[in-house]
Amino acid sequence: MAQPKRHPLALPPEALSYRCSAEQFPFKTTAELPSMREIIGQPRGVRAIEFGIDMGSAGYNIFVMGPRGTGRLTAIERFIQARASDDPVPDDWLYVHNFDLPHQPRALRLPAGQGRAFVDDLRAVVGRLSTEIPRAFEAQTFQEAVQHIKRELQVKRDAIFARVQALAAEKGFVIRSTQGGLMLAPVKPDGQTMTPEEYEALTEAVRADLEQRRLGLEDDLTGSLRESSDLEELAQASFQTLRREATTGVLEGQLKPLRGKYDSFPAVGAYLDRMMQDILDHIEDFEAGSSPQPEGGEAADAPAEASDGAAGSIDGLSRYEANLLVDHGATTGAPVIVVTLPTYQNLIGRIEYRVQFGALTTDFTMIKPGALHQANGGFLVVRALDILQQPFAWEALKRAINSEQVCIEEPESSKASVVTTQMLEPEPIPLRLKVIMLGSPMLYYSLFDSEEDFPELFKVKADFAATMDRDGDSEAQYAAFVATRCHEDGLPHFTAAAVARVIEFGAKLAEDQHYLSTRFGEITDLIREAAYYARQAGREVTGPEDVVRAIDERRYRGNLYEELSHRQILDDFVIVETQGQAPGQINGLTVMQLGDHVFGQPSRITARVYMGQGDVVQIEREVNLTGPIHDKGLLTLRGYLGSQYALDFPLTFSASLTFEQSYGGVEGDSASSTELYALLSALSGYPIRQDLAVTGSVDQRGVVQPIGGVTEKIEGFFQICKARGLTGTQGVLIPRANQRNLMVSDEVAAAVEAGQFHVYAVETIDQGIELLMGHPAGTRQPDGAYPPDSVHRAVEDRLRALAEGVRQYTAPSVHVSGR
Repeated sequence: MAQPKRHPLALPPEALSYRCSAEQFPFKTTAELPSMREIIGQPRGVRAIEFGIDMGSAGYNIFVMGPRGTGRLTAIERFIQARASDDPVPDDWLYVHNFDLPHQPRALRLPAGQGRAFVDDLRAVVGRLSTEIPRAFEAQTFQEAVQHIKRELQVKRDAIFARVQALAAEKGFVIRSTQGGLMLAPVKPDGQTMTPEEYEALTEAVRADLEQRRLGLEDDLTGSLRESSDLEELAQASFQTLRREATTGVLEGQLKPLRGKYDSFPAVGAYLDRMMQDILDHIEDFEAGSSPQPEGGEAADAPAEASDGAAGSIDGLSRYEANLLVDHGATTGAPVIVVTLPTYQNLIGRIEYRVQFGALTTDFTMIKPGALHQANGGFLVVRALDILQQPFAWEALKRAINSEQVCIEEPESSKASVVTTQMLEPEPIPLRLKVIMLGSPMLYYSLFDSEEDFPELFKVKADFAATMDRDGDSEAQYAAFVATRCHEDGLPHFTAAAVARVIEFGAKLAEDQHYLSTRFGEITDLIREAAYYARQAGREVTGPEDVVRAIDERRYRGNLYEELSHRQILDDFVIVETQGQAPGQINGLTVMQLGDHVFGQPSRITARVYMGQGDVVQIEREVNLTGPIHDKGLLTLRGYLGSQYALDFPLTFSASLTFEQSYGGVEGDSASSTELYALLSALSGYPIRQDLAVTGSVDQRGVVQPIGGVTEKIEGFFQICKARGLTGTQGVLIPRANQRNLMVSDEVAAAVEAGQFHVYAVETIDQGIELLMGHPAGTRQPDGAYPPDSVHRAVEDRLRALAEGVRQYTAPSVHVSGR
């Protein structure tokens, strides 16, 4: 049976979408294609990123703008890793003890991989010193030298004591040792010590003479004791010198290989010098009680650091360790660090604490690195919104970039909670890196306007577009992207026909037949879901039917509200007519978005006209349910009516428009042409076909303008018509300019092909009038009048009649009285 002739404004089925032919691809499955790492469809953004990476001057950090779902983070990470793989590996960084200022640890810099070696070398040296220093004290030569010091001291002490004893004997006294110390006791002529009774029996003159001699001897004894003490101090000094000499020999032997290995690093040499001096000042930490002391002497007081809870205080041999902060021993190329949780401490590092005697203590071994340390010499990638949501993080990042160094410190809010006598102040580490920040255009321009230093810190703007041109090259890139996902994720590879379906999905996301979406996050999801259904069906490769099922299943998972709203229409709870005619009533089309699900929804719009003062009242506007763009569209209707009809008379009518049974907000001007059709129908009296639905905005000259969501709107009205039964007359009026935005489903295209449904593309209100009302719109004749049977003539006549009625109603009454 021959198909009826298509209306001139009706679009053919092939115009409703732009199908991708699988025959253009030179592969059977994506297994034949290699993986790709470059960023797809963003030539402007890629050029900006390459420029920012190559610019070595300060401030050329990169802010990547673009909508969500474009896969910017993953794509940029892969792209930069590929670029960074050939860059030099940055140095390792370590913190070591500051022997002069323990609360200010020193930073050491070594080439990549040597940091770990230095830590191991230092630990090995300290371990050997712990053995060799006590062994040196046990050596025979050392013991002989100690004994020599002891003998020499004893001989000198004995000589001093003998001299004092002789002097005491000459003066009639003897020196006795008691619990209270040395004392002088008088002796009798026979050499025996006097008893207290004998002493008391002496005459007063004799006792006075003895007392005078005793006082003189006490001065001599005190001098001798002082001389003996001086000898002991000299012996102790000799002993300490001996220990230092022995330890120095051990140190020089153990540290010499270390010095030679790191002789090209002056900071390491200076640290080893200071470490050697500190070990000599803290020999007791290594001898473990094995070193003998001279008799009568005590160990020399060493200037050891007391563990009093102060930051940086560290006892024992731990202070001779090295804290490897950043280890690039296994790094290839420059590091690329992606920070997913950019807190203050995750960025700049942190200082950990331990509880000791009720207070928090710390030292250089408890310093931990942040992302800035790890990215130093490479790239730091972070989402702008993530860092702005973290307290202190944004200011810390700006401070680090401006100062070109990383300073680990506690934020002010945390310092009060740390109970310690002094905060740790690690030496800042020089910083050289590129920061790549990702965010929305709105966030970029907000920071640009509100942050004084933002333009100086992020001089490169890389703009990522939401779409890319659709041509053979871009479709081949889509195929390569599918192949990459299959290779890297271990998915069943896609046939050429399946890739074609993915490309069509990309065009639908872009809402344009001539563009493809760059929202590769959603494309990736589709690839994985289609592969899932292929595996579920037991197929080794993913076919087009799997892609279609993935799309259908995704829609089914998210369209519960759509089904409920359509069910209300089908149950006549919400009134939407799909057959017949009615004056002043028309089917409008709206788009609803709930999360990631977008669908079209028909809505009944009605208009009523009555005598008034030229006001067009939109009921939703009167109750504050409309947005500014919708209100602008309503004002446009007034401009159209005035210029179209009120050439020689005023518009003196009032009209009301409303979205019937609509209880939510209304925004956008996509229904302005629909409202105008309803208004013209109410004025002219010509009924509107209810089997048609309309979308499109209008300007003051009656030109129908493009709108968004056209595919969803068509499919939404189609579903209602299909559920009620397709009649062959139903269809949708869309702006001609939206034809390129059509990517309708196969079901809609098949219905159009069968003549069961129609999509009309109109350019002007006049074209829509003739389709909706079945009468010509009419154009003004040479005499300025519209043709008698035209819609415009009927509207103008009605408006003129209303104007005359208002004139007569408002004309002043004239009273004539006779005599």
